[in-house]
Amino acid sequence: MIEQRIQQQFFESADLLYQAAEQLARPLAMAAQMVVDAITGGNRILCAGQGLASMEADYLAARLAGRFEQERPGLAAWSLAAQARDAAGLDLARLLQAHGHPGDVLVMIEPLREQRDAWQPALAVAHAQEMSIIALTAQPPGSADEWRGLLQDTDIQIRVSHGREPRVVEVQRVLLHALADAVDLQLLGSDE
Repeated sequence: MIEQRIQQQFFESADLLYQAAEQLARPLAMAAQMVVDAITGGNRILCAGQGLASMEADYLAARLAGRFEQERPGLAAWSLAAQARDAAGLDLARLLQAHGHPGDVLVMIEPLREQRDAWQPALAVAHAQEMSIIALTAQPPGSADEWRGLLQDTDIQIRVSHGREPRVVEVQRVLLHALADAVDLQLLGSDE
């Protein structure tokens, strides 16, 4: 019985990844172009997540500032989530006020619908500072898009349509890998 349950975890994840590949390739390609345009224009990529998603923000910033699979110069990317943790109680909105500039890109990672309202001040600051936003979000199938009022038409939302947080987090990690790979491909060409 436990082996079947374990197998079911893999099957559910694989099914969702397959669906996400079809649905999210276009917005992810647009997001990669947004990142490349910002970097080549002398701007920065600021990564943010709340709660456990802050580790995903750290991970993306490290992949962009360091390397993904190809050697390249570091890109101007860092994690605001790490700064928020280090400066006990410093919120994302305040960090964006301090570090965000017109043309920068905020990559926000949010696998939980319950934390949507906590993003409102940070997103308002990002918009006021003329930053672009790439929002990795989640939404159970069939429910209304709760982010519509918080994001602008120029922002890119990459929404995983699933109700279970572990599955959403798995897909978001693959999305981060695909984003880093697409950025490298545009900046460096193929390594194959």
